[in-house]
Amino acid sequence: MSSAQQLRALLATPGLLVMPCCFDALSARLIEQAGFSLTFMSGFAVSAARLGAPDTGLISYGEMVDQARSICGAVSIPVIGDGDTGYGNAMNVKRTVRGYAQAGLACVMIEDQVAPKRCGHTRGKQVVPRDEALTRVRAAVDARDEGAGVLIMARTDARQTHGFDEALARARAFADLGADIVFLEAPESVEEMRTFCREVRAPAMANMVDHGRTPVLPPAELEALGYKIAAYPLTLLSVAAAAMREALAALRAGQHPDPRMSFGALQEIVGFPAYYAEEERYAQPPPGKG
Repeated sequence: MSSAQQLRALLATPGLLVMPCCFDALSARLIEQAGFSLTFMSGFAVSAARLGAPDTGLISYGEMVDQARSICGAVSIPVIGDGDTGYGNAMNVKRTVRGYAQAGLACVMIEDQVAPKRCGHTRGKQVVPRDEALTRVRAAVDARDEGAGVLIMARTDARQTHGFDEALARARAFADLGADIVFLEAPESVEEMRTFCREVRAPAMANMVDHGRTPVLPPAELEALGYKIAAYPLTLLSVAAAAMREALAALRAGQHPDPRMSFGALQEIVGFPAYYAEEERYAQPPPGKG
């Protein structure tokens, strides 16, 4: 199956899909090796890891496509990609969907923020008028149906700027336009989360940002509310940054930091054993050639 077909099959299975988010090929591979069935290329995390910059629209379409290509090439599980605002008008949205599909992504998320966009749990974000938001999603769905083949996740950030009722109205409209997954960013109570899942006729995603605006709930509670996917966008980035800081502080203090992993284990993660096996195979002459 293609990655998009894999994702459709996952959405059709019972239960909540727990989805740690990645930022590069290594983090995506670790997610797959840990047994998770899908991942998400987080714009916040990619901007941080690739540019060392905040998620405020600084990273470009080309950089995101390049990162997606590396991530998808490292894993066999479906990867959802953060397509931000689509990087322009409806024609840009369609180009973004096609380009992300060609990079190997299973699904593209398109949102209704004003460009340059911001992380959904930070200050200063704004959204475009509802008609423009619907045009973006319609263009994304058209690109899907015209051959891109990927799924479309439609996201609204209107809760913070226009209130929950407007965000819910947009989410309903996105589902009516044919979005495969709908994401209402930053609901501020369990009741809002429950209402969103009840009212929107499409698989719903929850965004579990520690210390963000949305209540962070256990997977079982998210499933009971009606969510299909629980995303953890910054978990791996946060623990990796914390571990690197600790190691650097130890080195600065003249100590040898605990590597927490053997050299052999690290080699296995990045694929040395498989590489050596294939190298040995090609070092042997073909059968019957002496």
